[in-house]
Amino acid sequence: MATEYDLVILGGGTGGYVAAIRASQLGLKVAIVEKGKLGGTCLHKGCIPSKALLRSAEVFATAKKGEEFGVIAKEVALDFTKVQERKTKIIDTLHKGIQHLMKQGKIDVYEGLGRILGPSIFSPMPGTISVQMNNGEENPMLIPKNVIIATGSRPRTLPGLELDGEYVLSSDEVLELEKLPNSIIIVGGGVIGIEWASMMADFGVEVTVLEYADRIIPTEDVEISKEMQRIMKKKGVKIVTGAKVLADTVTKGEGVSIQAEHKGEQKTFSSDLLLVSVGRQANVEGIGIENTEIQVESGFIKVNHSYQTKESHIYAIGDVIGGLQLAHVASHEGILAVEHISGEVIEPIDPSLVSKCIYSNPEAASVGYTEAEAKEKGYNVKTGKFSFRAIGKALVYGESDGFVKLVVDEDTDDLLGVHMIGPHVTDMISEAGLARVLDATPWEIGKTIHPHPTLSEAIGEAALAVQGKAIHS
Repeated sequence: MATEYDLVILGGGTGGYVAAIRASQLGLKVAIVEKGKLGGTCLHKGCIPSKALLRSAEVFATAKKGEEFGVIAKEVALDFTKVQERKTKIIDTLHKGIQHLMKQGKIDVYEGLGRILGPSIFSPMPGTISVQMNNGEENPMLIPKNVIIATGSRPRTLPGLELDGEYVLSSDEVLELEKLPNSIIIVGGGVIGIEWASMMADFGVEVTVLEYADRIIPTEDVEISKEMQRIMKKKGVKIVTGAKVLADTVTKGEGVSIQAEHKGEQKTFSSDLLLVSVGRQANVEGIGIENTEIQVESGFIKVNHSYQTKESHIYAIGDVIGGLQLAHVASHEGILAVEHISGEVIEPIDPSLVSKCIYSNPEAASVGYTEAEAKEKGYNVKTGKFSFRAIGKALVYGESDGFVKLVVDEDTDDLLGVHMIGPHVTDMISEAGLARVLDATPWEIGKTIHPHPTLSEAIGEAALAVQGKAIHS
């Protein structure tokens, strides 16, 4: 039996379920098809579980240095089973919340794999979606006026470096470890790799990071990368940049080893586990794209500024279209796509206005252009920088490493970028994001009275530093 909908969404992750809620608010009849669990990668295999583990690692690391705060504990021990139980409880709570939102919005949820059909005797009309139900029931047919593809992404690996789930793992498998290894090699020093390096080091695991580029987190400002590397090394993390991993040299037995070319030499690195963290690839297979006119370029679905594919009634959002593969971006893209479907005029996302976060210990966050990017774009750049070492609240926390840096157009005084590394900067970056959206100047940020004592004072001081007027430097 076929059911008609105004909108069918393939994928119930962050982008998909937010789009469904917005469509419901606009009065559309909506269905979501999700082969796993609502919440997708972010809730079950990404953002939330990894941050839950990072928080446990941070608490453990802090507890071990409790004497610095005058707190004397006879013994500080880690129960990793309870760490995982806490992670699971958080996921379950949020999952139930999303299920409630679906019922509240009267959104139909089909648990299975959705596939777009072409013209055939099995399809009521071209564009019909057949759902292969997880429970084995007969495939329901969904006839949508519009479709949003929000199928997300999965960890990718390197040729010859196959994931086996035992010695060579992706972030999906590492999240489910029953016990911590004594040592781990992380291939890739990007955002996810550094988050895992920080976490494992705080848990007491011996960590080696192999990064192909000449610095870790290479998409961030150079000064942020250098400071992160300094602090990671202080934690005991071994970082090897300029390392070309030779994927076909993996050997397994009692642990795992791999070779990499570094400074003209071939070196061997060994550990209990190897985590491959070299980016993510879009989930475009098995959903019937070949039955449409949708174009796929470099593994991602091609869309226009309104998130429409070549077939104008089929939209795509989130990781599956590439760009900034961030949960908050996917959510916003989903809202914009639905509003376009409803006839509203939308304004596409400006990537330079999107805040990006790294949830390591210390955290890092940024919005806008790095200093190097601004110069490449032809701006006459000036900067302001202020260290957390001069911020009272940071000293109270016992976390005074790091700084806030502003990148400014010297000719117009426009704020071009803000970059932070230090305590709780992922919570502070939204002030900078708002400043970018409102086209604020450093003078305006500096004139904003930041409460004392707070970590946010570093933003005000960095803004004043642009003109050489920082008070506490």
